[in-house]
Amino acid sequence: MGKLEGKRVVFLVGQEFEDIELWYPLLRLSEEGAEAIIVAVDTGLHTRPAVKGKYVTGRFGTTVPPLVHEEGKRFTLAKLEGIDSGKIDAMVIPGGFSPDALRIHQGCLDLVRSLYEKNKIIAAICHGPQVLISAGIVRGKSTTSYEAARDDLINAGANYEDSPVIVDGNIITSRVPDDLPDFCLKIIEKLLE
Repeated sequence: MGKLEGKRVVFLVGQEFEDIELWYPLLRLSEEGAEAIIVAVDTGLHTRPAVKGKYVTGRFGTTVPPLVHEEGKRFTLAKLEGIDSGKIDAMVIPGGFSPDALRIHQGCLDLVRSLYEKNKIIAAICHGPQVLISAGIVRGKSTTSYEAARDDLINAGANYEDSPVIVDGNIITSRVPDDLPDFCLKIIEKLLE
């Protein structure tokens, strides 16, 4: 029995997510006993857009559902409409190009706002904080991100810091894949509070 047994974490991705920013936290949190739920929103640009019915695919080719992990062991899949924010403890938003599409998807923004209002943990890495900007929840918050999203955060009223991970209330942000160990550690610590 892991120390996160009974905790439910949603991982929100669209086309062209940053592969390692999904799989590293998912495996790390499930290793600690958390229930990992992947919500793959088929939105955004796919590298092969003419192919209909493609899986939601990461920048480096891993798919959701993955071809190397069996559903039900480390994760389950869910539809966005099936997520009850009252039954979720945390959300992780990986970067890549996925956040560019998620930030204009009303259902994604509604879920992020609902989790924020219920004081649930919202963790975003790389370009993931762009979704938090569009959800309107970063003003006055200390945050970090991949360098390319820095100005977006500042212009949205956030206090930007170039640090591996920043925790401000129920929001956790991080910069790049090299920061994933620190990012996951803060998510685990926050889930244990």
